[in-house]
Amino acid sequence: MAVLTLLNAQLAYGHVPLLDHTDFSLESGERVGLIGRNGAGKTSLLKILAGLERPDDGTLQFQQGLGVAYVAQEPALDPGRTVAAEVRAGVADVIALVDQYSHGSGDLDRLQGQIEAKDGWNLEQRIRETVHRLHLDPDAVIGTLSGGTKKRVALAQALVRRPDVLLLDEPTNHLDLDSIEWLEDLLIAFKGSLVTITHDRVFLDRVATRIVELDRGKLRSYPGNFSQYQLQKEEQLAQEAVVAAKADKLLAQEEVWIRKGVEARRTRAQARIGRLDQLRARRAARREALGSVRMDLASGVPSGKIVAELTDVSKSFGEKVVVRDFSATILRGDKVGLMGPNGAGKTTLLKLILGELQPDRGKVRQGANLQVAYFDQMRETLDLDATLEDFISPGSEWIEIGSQRKHVKSYLGDFLFSPARSASPVRSLSGGERNRLLLARLFARPANVLVLDEPTNDLDIDTLELLEDLLQNYDGTVFLVSHDRAFLDNVVTSTIVFEGQGRWREYEGGVQDWLTQSRRSQALAAAPAAEAPRPVAPEPAPQGNKAAGTPAKRKLSYKEQRELEGLPGLIESLEEEQRDINDALADGAMYRDDPERAVQLAERSAAIEDELMAALERWEALSSP
Repeated sequence: MAVLTLLNAQLAYGHVPLLDHTDFSLESGERVGLIGRNGAGKTSLLKILAGLERPDDGTLQFQQGLGVAYVAQEPALDPGRTVAAEVRAGVADVIALVDQYSHGSGDLDRLQGQIEAKDGWNLEQRIRETVHRLHLDPDAVIGTLSGGTKKRVALAQALVRRPDVLLLDEPTNHLDLDSIEWLEDLLIAFKGSLVTITHDRVFLDRVATRIVELDRGKLRSYPGNFSQYQLQKEEQLAQEAVVAAKADKLLAQEEVWIRKGVEARRTRAQARIGRLDQLRARRAARREALGSVRMDLASGVPSGKIVAELTDVSKSFGEKVVVRDFSATILRGDKVGLMGPNGAGKTTLLKLILGELQPDRGKVRQGANLQVAYFDQMRETLDLDATLEDFISPGSEWIEIGSQRKHVKSYLGDFLFSPARSASPVRSLSGGERNRLLLARLFARPANVLVLDEPTNDLDIDTLELLEDLLQNYDGTVFLVSHDRAFLDNVVTSTIVFEGQGRWREYEGGVQDWLTQSRRSQALAAAPAAEAPRPVAPEPAPQGNKAAGTPAKRKLSYKEQRELEGLPGLIESLEEEQRDINDALADGAMYRDDPERAVQLAERSAAIEDELMAALERWEALSSP
């Protein structure tokens, strides 16, 4: 049963239709992920569903008594309140009911029913729990908080109301990994309906039961999570390409015929002329897929082979130890992710690595010829009143990208800003478009070291994937601070993770590799001593052999020996099976012809990875007992 329905909605800004006779319905208990290009109108649609804005035309219908909570990208909070007071403000109506009941005024039975319906008796406990789980200080004043912390306050304010419909605009921005996973679990257990705009693909995979794409003014619905959407979308685009090719071929044939001239003027040919006009009109009205961002990055002069070498580095601020005994070597071309809760000291560690901050103890050696470009510093200098053209290239119509000279309008076009918008002020852009503009300015500067602080915030998924490709192929060194798990997994070669009390540790690979390695370490540390194999007493070493005191190898049992002999064959067969699967999936045809089989093969390939890891670890254990 639909709890909310939007019928025949129309919305336009200038000549651009954001909603074009659009219909949408939200069923009870479903969780919808709303995706689309930056500037497509996702936030406008969410505000319409929240009742905060009205479409140019169309109707919005709510189920009677429906409670709706909306969390904006940039929440509006009272700067003079404390966090606890601001969260309470979100449930002021429930608090008023409890106060009224406590004073014995009004119809007590009716008040009790209203309070119980909104779980008002446990309100203070809910407020404390929500504030705690979102890592908020209840006594902190809103005006002193960062933008990310304010976002968490707004999220707490909405969650504590326990609405029937929750509307979230980029809820994972500025949240650390623990908070994102907690939010995922909370939303999965949420009894109401959800519509969320997010770029976090792992979040969508875990939370969404339906993906809705806003594409050129129309909404398209895809059942399932984001991975299932990708398969369905690929098939849809392939079908659209076939239909468009047939239509273009027919139009070309009619154009050839019409140019014959003489025959076209005969009366009996007028029907074909009318048909050609219809084909031309249909071709003009066809909704073409939007172009992709074209990114290029000037790598600058190559740095030295070693970018930074840190040996037992420590840094404190007062009593707080931010970095304790950290050692690492960063080489040219490394893609390093930094992960940790907000306030852990990621920025401090980066400054130590790049020589902008001196350690209290330990040694830091920087490489030669470092040219560093910062994404976060440029975000602070965003001039909302400047035109797009002046922001990218102040005082000049031309811009140098590596050895190539480009007109600024052409360069903006590479990032999907039309020439007509080059004179528009920056403040007219959506959040995602502003981030795209910042990336355009960053990539216009030659650099061999990139420091990217949350570059994925508000970017659409297509642009995210293009940015991933660019960074993967970038010759320089990248330091990436992000909580987008899929983005980190696809880009970084190693991850530096905060492990508490100022301790940081570097792991090979991305987020999933870190989780696998850290869980394995925790499991080994937690294993009871009774389960550990008893040490074997060393046999006396023969003369001229190993020094006395070296323990002898434990002899394998018959069963273990047979297992060891069979492991190379098992590993080889698993690798061969995985190669066959990768070959079958390589050209993408199976995703189009038999998507169900393709998903099964992809899942089997992932399972083989785990089986290979287990077999290799077992082989290593048996080879050196």
